[in-house]
Amino acid sequence: MTNQSGSIRSALVLPGGGARGAFQVGVLKALAEILPRSSSNPFPIISGTSAGAVNSVVLAAKAERFRSAVAELEQVWAHFRCHHVYKTNHRTMIKSSLHWLTSLVLGGWLVGTPRSLLDNAPLRELLSRNVHFPRIQQAIDDGFLEAVAVTAAGYESARSKSFFEGAAHLRDWKRTRRLGARTDLNLDHVMASIAVPMIFPPQRIGNEYYGDGAMRQATPLSPAVHLGADRILVIGIRDETGEHEPTRPGPSPSFGHVAGYMLDTLFMDGLYSDLERITRINELIDAVPESQRSGMIAKVRPIDTMLVVPSEDLREIAIRHRQELPVAIRALLRGIGGKGPGESRLLSFLLFEKAYTRELIALGYRDAMKVKDELLDFLSGADVPRLFAPDWIKRDLSSFQSDEP
Repeated sequence: MTNQSGSIRSALVLPGGGARGAFQVGVLKALAEILPRSSSNPFPIISGTSAGAVNSVVLAAKAERFRSAVAELEQVWAHFRCHHVYKTNHRTMIKSSLHWLTSLVLGGWLVGTPRSLLDNAPLRELLSRNVHFPRIQQAIDDGFLEAVAVTAAGYESARSKSFFEGAAHLRDWKRTRRLGARTDLNLDHVMASIAVPMIFPPQRIGNEYYGDGAMRQATPLSPAVHLGADRILVIGIRDETGEHEPTRPGPSPSFGHVAGYMLDTLFMDGLYSDLERITRINELIDAVPESQRSGMIAKVRPIDTMLVVPSEDLREIAIRHRQELPVAIRALLRGIGGKGPGESRLLSFLLFEKAYTRELIALGYRDAMKVKDELLDFLSGADVPRLFAPDWIKRDLSSFQSDEP
């Protein structure tokens, strides 16, 4: 599908996922290798949420040198330790636990209510040293980038807000409970997008506090579409094979189990709903011959999408590396029921330790190389399927279901 100028605008969409974002880096590493060494950023449009927002702004700030940008991402993710992201020392953990306990007992009187379970000030410091936000506008002016969007959720307005920096012709948009606003991106926008509710503190921008962009992002592909994308590459962070039906009653879910379940839902359910919506719109458009399209259907353009997701369960990988967590964090997880069989979800989001992130980078690289030819076709503008994804995902997303199991 081409736009009116005859060229194809490819977009990269990076959803959130905490430490699982390392998988995205592995896919990007493969992309950097299969493209010519001197290639600039192959995605005119980049949209990220939460951990995906971090990866997005790094790519945007170094858009003229794609391989260099990806190498910088890998350097950081491959050497992550939890203390680079949030404070892990015993004193901080004890203080946080006592604050929560005292606040619950006294109803917030005297000590006030805690803002979050963890303090991610170390991550802010790390990003302030490594992301040069003024370079984003320079990349746009030089033609290496058309737009980059970072999405956060406003606590007061209860809206999903995509802050974007882009070419002059791009316009703000407003829909029910979501909008896009042009701005000069800075560190506050990224910290807002990664402010996972309850876990990391909210971030104030202007007169409003914001939290993780996935909270209100029912249509995570929307920013890329509004910014003019004709085809979208989505790098997911969950294998979507689903859960096995329980064969016998299990224990009541702990807080850790519920928290991991909520994060899983927060980061990924909107994405699959949005992919299903785009797939059905594409099917309806393609069912009408181009010469016969009129009225509203003539105004709607199909969007080609490609989805790359992990071929392995990231929760199982996280369990193998559980002992790498700092002692204080392991104690905290045990305190909220974080060692049971259902808590691997929460662990997989919080495990910012290099042994885990390196394994995810390697997995992302392998999974991308399995579809190397399809990725090259996607980026080169060749004809591609409306949806390229694992077969079971395509089957689930299609509105035309067969009677076969």
